[in-house]
Amino acid sequence: QLNTTKHMKTLKNTMLFLAALLPVACSNNKTDYDASGIFESTEVIVSSQVSGQLMEFTVTEGQQLQAHSYLGYVDTTQLYFKKQQLMASRTAVSSRSTSVPRQIASLKEQIATQKRELARFGNLVKLNAANQKQVDDIQSQLSVLEKQLAAQTELLVNNNQGISGESTALESQIAQIEDQLLKSRITSPIQGTVLTKYAEQGEFTAPGKALFKVSDMQQMYLRAYITSDQLTQLKQGQPVTVYADFGEDKMRTYPGTISWIADKAEFTPKTIQTRNERANLVYAVKIAVTNDGYLKNGMYGEVKFNATKP
Repeated sequence: QLNTTKHMKTLKNTMLFLAALLPVACSNNKTDYDASGIFESTEVIVSSQVSGQLMEFTVTEGQQLQAHSYLGYVDTTQLYFKKQQLMASRTAVSSRSTSVPRQIASLKEQIATQKRELARFGNLVKLNAANQKQVDDIQSQLSVLEKQLAAQTELLVNNNQGISGESTALESQIAQIEDQLLKSRITSPIQGTVLTKYAEQGEFTAPGKALFKVSDMQQMYLRAYITSDQLTQLKQGQPVTVYADFGEDKMRTYPGTISWIADKAEFTPKTIQTRNERANLVYAVKIAVTNDGYLKNGMYGEVKFNATKP
C-alpha cells in the first residue's frame, strides 16, 4: 500500500509538470506564424555573346565574384585582324579627301585677274583708248572662269561627301568590331556566388550558350503566401519579422521588408501552408532579408506581420 501511494504521488507530479509545459509547446507551434515560404535569391545565367573558343575561363563553383569582375575571354584573333583591315581602309579613304579651297585657288586667282582687266579696259573704252570688243572678250572669259569655278567646287564637295560617307561606314564597322571585342570578355553582371559552371576552358562556345550561373546571396527573399484577409493589412515597404527554419526546432530571426505583393490571386501551392489552410486562393509576397551567411536557397522560413522589430 505504501508503494502504491508513492507511485500515485509520482504520477501526479509528472502530470503537473507536463501540464506546465503545454502552454510553452503551444506557443512554439508554427501556426503562430502568419505565413510560411521558401528562401530564394536573384539568379543570373551568364551566356556567351560571341562565337569562338574559350581561351581563358577562370570560374569555379562556389567562387565569390564582384560585379563586372573579369573571368576570361573568347578567341578574338579574327576580330583583331578584321579591325586592322578596316582601320587601313579608313586611312586609305581619308587620303582621297581633298581641300576644296586649295583646289579652286587657281581659278579664283584667274577670275580676280580678269575682273581687274575688265575694269581697266572699261576705263580705256571711256577714253577711246580701247574698243568694246576687247571688253566683251574679257567679259566672256570671266563668265567661263566663273562657271568652271562653280562646277569644280560642286565636284570637289560631292567627292568629299562621298568620301565622308565611306569613312562613316567604316567607322561604324570598326565600332561593331570593338563592341564584339568587348563582348568577348567574360564578366559577372552582379556580385554573388557561382552556383553552377556549364563550360570549360578550351571548349567552343556560341551566342546564347550558358557559361555559368551566379546568385546574389547577400540579398535573399522569402516567398510566402497570404490569404485575402491578410492582404488588406500589408503594403510594400512594411517591416516584418522573418524566422529561418534550420531544423530540429532551431530558428534564426531576421528583420525583413515586404518588397513585392502579387496583384493577382493564385491557387495555394501544395508545399505551402497558410494560416487558414482552407483558403483556396492566396497572394504571393516577397520579403527582402539581408543574409548573414546562414540563409540558403530552398530553406523554409516563417514570417510574422505584426511582430516588433527584433
